[in-house]
Amino acid sequence: MLIEARDISVDLQGVEVLSHVTMGLTEGEIVTILGPNGSGKSTLLRALLGIVPVKSGTVARAPGLQLGYVPQRLAVDASLPMTVRRFLSLPKRVTDADSAAALVRVGLDDIGGRQMAGLSGGQFQRVLLARALLSRPQLLVLDEPTQGLDQPGEAAFYRLIAEVRRDTGAGVLMVSHDLHVVMAASDRVICLNHHICCEGTPRVVSNAPEYRALFGLGTQGALALYQHHHDHSHEGHGHEGHHHGHDHA
Repeated sequence: MLIEARDISVDLQGVEVLSHVTMGLTEGEIVTILGPNGSGKSTLLRALLGIVPVKSGTVARAPGLQLGYVPQRLAVDASLPMTVRRFLSLPKRVTDADSAAALVRVGLDDIGGRQMAGLSGGQFQRVLLARALLSRPQLLVLDEPTQGLDQPGEAAFYRLIAEVRRDTGAGVLMVSHDLHVVMAASDRVICLNHHICCEGTPRVVSNAPEYRALFGLGTQGALALYQHHHDHSHEGHGHEGHHHGHDHA
């Protein structure tokens, strides 16, 4: 297990944001935390990373765990000159060879001299990913990494994440409120609304009534679309997962 939360609850400004959450992630696994805005997704990430304290329960990380983190959004002042190459050396200097290799890895050859402020949304997110990969992480943590990208841009970014997992063996923990593309890119999905509503493989979760209620979905429609496009991605996966009841404590 790379990282694990055991029965954690988190209060922010006196309000319980997470209640009795237990989840973990192993090597080479892509796990996506899905939930509506305000459901505690980013707080769960920050609790796992040790940025916010837990009120109760424990968080365990593998000894010496190397983390790579791609934040939800990062504002770069347009008036501040900052090349991609310089950005990749913050906060820790990296060699030109490592910088160039990281950019190639994310499909951005030869943009080291470009200004960060001049990049498209998709290029910017890929540079953030390149920077995270420079630490050779065992666990890559991404907080809504495709926010602001169009659907083809999202799909391309998630394909890139799958390639990174395949090539490096890193575990990947993502937070999102996107449904279909994420479903296709994940081994396991956790639906969060302050507590875990359901979890399992994408096929199991997309059929779970808790998931459908959480996103206001009918019994067909979105699910049929998802199955039509994405079932082929999941052939051969072992366990199918399980549901959690709403009233567990």
